[in-house]
Amino acid sequence: MRFREQARLDPSQVEDRRGGGIGRGVAIGGGGLGLVLALVLALLLGVNPGDLGYSPAQPAADQPASGAAADTGTLAAQCQTGADANARQDCRIVGFVNSIQTYWRDEFSQQGGRYEPARTVLFTGVTDTGCGRASAQVGPFYCPEDGHVYLDLDFLNLLLDRLGAQNGPLAQGYVVAHEYGHHIQDLAGILKHADTRETGPGSAAVQLELQADCLAGVWVRNAAETGYLTPPSRTDVAQALDTAAAVGDDRIQARTQGQINPEKWTHGSAEQRQAAFLQGYQGGGPDACARQ
Repeated sequence: MRFREQARLDPSQVEDRRGGGIGRGVAIGGGGLGLVLALVLALLLGVNPGDLGYSPAQPAADQPASGAAADTGTLAAQCQTGADANARQDCRIVGFVNSIQTYWRDEFSQQGGRYEPARTVLFTGVTDTGCGRASAQVGPFYCPEDGHVYLDLDFLNLLLDRLGAQNGPLAQGYVVAHEYGHHIQDLAGILKHADTRETGPGSAAVQLELQADCLAGVWVRNAAETGYLTPPSRTDVAQALDTAAAVGDDRIQARTQGQINPEKWTHGSAEQRQAAFLQGYQGGGPDACARQ
């Protein structure tokens, strides 16, 4: 799935905090166990870290958290067209954000509503958010307190590679679209009423995540119509499905713990996540995601 080379990007939708101060990420629990827990947390993909009982690592005194953009002109100068998005990962994220928000803006407008944009923040290590100070080890997430999506590209690449996912363009697009699925839930008032304390295949927490997967599938189905991307191929869709499976709770548990415990699931199994994505992709509209 490639960007149309002449498509004009809008980098103002993405805030670049990379290099604006790098916090030192601390592995939770230390050693191999720390990596295991960090990966599990990272796959929460879009929840408020505070809701998880997780306290992000504090940066060292000489390594402040990323705050204001360190080089506000980098994305504006480097990410201008779809050709740039095909050549650079950070520009690709800009393009995905542009496409996703164009789709949801038009969808809200067709329904007589008004879409409230959400900015994506690129950071390195640790950054301050409306949900508190967050480490990259939490993984990509959406903060409902400030309406921003937060993403550390280096950790995203490590995460997908460690889990054996095909880390291609649409795999990354799926992750970004999932986070914006949480933004749509926030705008619809779903997040504030969801009780995510219970776990398990049928829990509210899992249903919330599956709905975000479904909404990601809806965007993929309609991405070409936003003017930024070419239509997805079968290989592209297979890549997104591969990523959805890789971040299934059962796959994570089997890989990191050697056993599967459905009662501890917070995001759904590989099969559930793939089915949710396909439900949105095949349904083609948000109505397909009304119930998971």
